[in-house]
Amino acid sequence: MKKKINKYKYHKKRINIEGIIEKRYKILVIIIISIMILIIIRLFYLQIIENKYYNQQLETLTVNIIEGDSAPRGRIYDRNGNILVDNISTKTIYYKKSNNVKAEDEIKMAYTVGSYIDVNYDGLNENMLRKFWILNNSEEANDLITDDEWKQLKNRKIDNDEIENMKMERVPIEQLNQYTQEDKEACYIYNLMNKGYYYTEKNIKNENVTDEEYAKIAENIDKIPGFNVKLDWERYYPYGSVFKTILGNVSSSTSGIPYNLKDYYLNEGYSLTDRVGTSYIEYQYEKYLRGVKATYEINKDGSYTEISKGSRGNDIVLTIDINLQKAVEEILEEELIIAKNERYTDYFDKSYVIINDPRTGEILAMAGKQIIKNEDGVYTILDYTPGVITSSVTPGSIVKGASQIVGYNTGALKIGEVRNDACIKIAATPLKCSFREYGNINDIEALKYSSNTYQFLTAINVGKGNYVYNSPLSIDETAFDVYRNKFAEFGLGVVTGIDLPNESLGYKGSSRLSGLLLDFSIGQYDTYTPIQIAQYMSTIANDGQRMQPYLLKAVFDSNSEPLSKIIYETKPNYLNKVDTESVYLDRVKEGFIQVLAPGGTGSGYIDYSRKAAGKTGTAQSFLDTDGNGVIDTATTTATFSAYLPYDNPEVVFTVISPDVSPEEVLYNDMSHVNMRISQKVSQKYFEIYG
Repeated sequence: MKKKINKYKYHKKRINIEGIIEKRYKILVIIIISIMILIIIRLFYLQIIENKYYNQQLETLTVNIIEGDSAPRGRIYDRNGNILVDNISTKTIYYKKSNNVKAEDEIKMAYTVGSYIDVNYDGLNENMLRKFWILNNSEEANDLITDDEWKQLKNRKIDNDEIENMKMERVPIEQLNQYTQEDKEACYIYNLMNKGYYYTEKNIKNENVTDEEYAKIAENIDKIPGFNVKLDWERYYPYGSVFKTILGNVSSSTSGIPYNLKDYYLNEGYSLTDRVGTSYIEYQYEKYLRGVKATYEINKDGSYTEISKGSRGNDIVLTIDINLQKAVEEILEEELIIAKNERYTDYFDKSYVIINDPRTGEILAMAGKQIIKNEDGVYTILDYTPGVITSSVTPGSIVKGASQIVGYNTGALKIGEVRNDACIKIAATPLKCSFREYGNINDIEALKYSSNTYQFLTAINVGKGNYVYNSPLSIDETAFDVYRNKFAEFGLGVVTGIDLPNESLGYKGSSRLSGLLLDFSIGQYDTYTPIQIAQYMSTIANDGQRMQPYLLKAVFDSNSEPLSKIIYETKPNYLNKVDTESVYLDRVKEGFIQVLAPGGTGSGYIDYSRKAAGKTGTAQSFLDTDGNGVIDTATTTATFSAYLPYDNPEVVFTVISPDVSPEEVLYNDMSHVNMRISQKVSQKYFEIYG
């Protein structure tokens, strides 16, 4: 009985296991069927419902989009709407190397192209001809190498470059002399075809391309694979060289991005072959002037479909008045030539002029010119306008307005204080004097007559020194910082913020000897750029408010009517205010009025009826005349800056002429080129602006 029961239990257990397996199998089947249904539904959704969407996505992923040639840049205008820089269309014949093209094929094409076009091969040199001969006469060129030299190459005692150099050196000159004009043209074309990067387009001819030449190449591109024609653009300057240096340059279609700017422009999303601004305004405002290239889709049959049109870059308007600028440059050129025909001007070779609005910082004109004598004795004038922001000059007495503010602020000078103008003598140093001894003078007269002694005494007080004639002088060295910090508030020794690249700071002396503080106070120690001196005078004219100088006035959309739709407008940028009491600044301004009044050092620089105020300066400068790195000659630099009208300043003139004469030349014997330039420039301004 017991065994039967066990058998029954076992049988029952087996039945339960089979039921469980069957149940699980059914569940698995249901899951599989459910998954299949979901897959079918998903496939239906993707292939039927979303078919159009995914086909579009596929097309998008497989579309090959390319950009067209570099689009023309925006125009550059002056403040009155005169076009300073435009684009002109140019016919261009170019070559783009194909893959695996052989040198002999390129040589054949060079001869063919040479028969189609006239090429100026003035740039052809003997090395090009030698290389061309080797390519055309490979067996004869190999015969120029001895068996021993081939053996050395095989044994790796010399390399292939040395073998090629030997061939170049040994090319028979009589073979080169047999080359005809046709050969030379082909040689030069071949050289152009292989110049620069392998993958870039090479301009074969883009100047004076005739309609016949253009058509001849276009008709025969199947015979000269890689050659083609296109309409390109070049920058055009209606005013010639006027202000051209500061307008800047643009890279060519053959050079693309210059190597030194490669990293910058590639980070901005450019291609190596793009044409870009490479200097000054073109570089500074590349983001506005850059054109938008057209984009194309490459079709399956190799044809192109335009996706978006290209457009010229935005137009920019500068603060410059080109007519005033042109006149200023002409005045500089005339006066430089006149000055070089005067006595004692052996070291004089350049002058600068800046005309700006002190209320806004707008620059109306900015020029620098340099004069050099050629080997034949003829003078040539070069543009030196970048020197306005990069060259440093010793300013001289022009900075005495800032020096007196230091004195007033520190209590080292009192308003109306009278001092005796006599020479200063510090032990073991030469006498330090004014132009002449003026006797008892006050702070206004100290500026009017440009007293050095008056500033020396102030500097000694600022440095907490005790002056005794012909005795050692000890001063607190922190006085240098007091002066420099205050000068910086006027714009001296600091970046002015002008919207041009590569602005310089000038030079700061490192020694802090007592006598050098006295020199600093009269502008005979640190040096400054012409634009810093212009900003300094503008700050005084503008009641102590320092404004950032700028050249960009506005940006306009080139796709609208000319200069109608503004994109960006420069707002005057206030940088800081000089920390001083208005009564002190007014005192300096009164002194500057007297400078240009009869009897002042600036009398005659500007028509007195124009109510001008300003300051002159004559500074000791130093030159290395023989280029050996050692300063060997002392000269005198002339500086002048003025604003008018003094009761409501609207313009500042700054004129600087370094090294007008050797230092030992007396004032009356010096060239007064700086005064003459100031007179003529201001008069021209009055003619234009009333």
